[in-house]
Amino acid sequence: MTNQPRNLTRRSALPIFAAALFSPTFSASAQSPAITVHKDPNCGCCTGWVRHLKDAGFAVTVEETVNLQAFRKRLGVPSDLVACHTAEIAGYVIEGHVPAIAVRQLLEKRPAAVGLAVPGMPAGSPGMEGGTPQKYDVVLFGTSGRQSFMKFIGSEIAS
Repeated sequence: MTNQPRNLTRRSALPIFAAALFSPTFSASAQSPAITVHKDPNCGCCTGWVRHLKDAGFAVTVEETVNLQAFRKRLGVPSDLVACHTAEIAGYVIEGHVPAIAVRQLLEKRPAAVGLAVPGMPAGSPGMEGGTPQKYDVVLFGTSGRQSFMKFIGSEIAS
């Protein structure tokens, strides 16, 4: 018996094609943890932020509610960091218009914290596009206090 390669025919390629067709595919969203966004059903900027997360490859589930205060209280969001929507991802809380790149940094660094927040609704932040972008801090908060995690102007990292 010789060890010469066999020619690939349509018949011999069929099992390879079938295996490739039915094997799982991997996308950016499959590699990112799922994020659940709690938002008011009538809020357009929240919908824009959800679109920003999806465009960044996150698998997003939206839960609409008019009583976000109950979620914020349960999750430990300080009242002075409140924005218009609250999300949960991999054991962290994300409050407000936090850019996806900051969420990825949080998941990569895994600091001891409750989560990230962008208080208010800064112009130019994800979901708040339009107008002159403002400079703002993404705040890391937790039981041991808070600190600036990243700075942005609009959706761009600021120096």
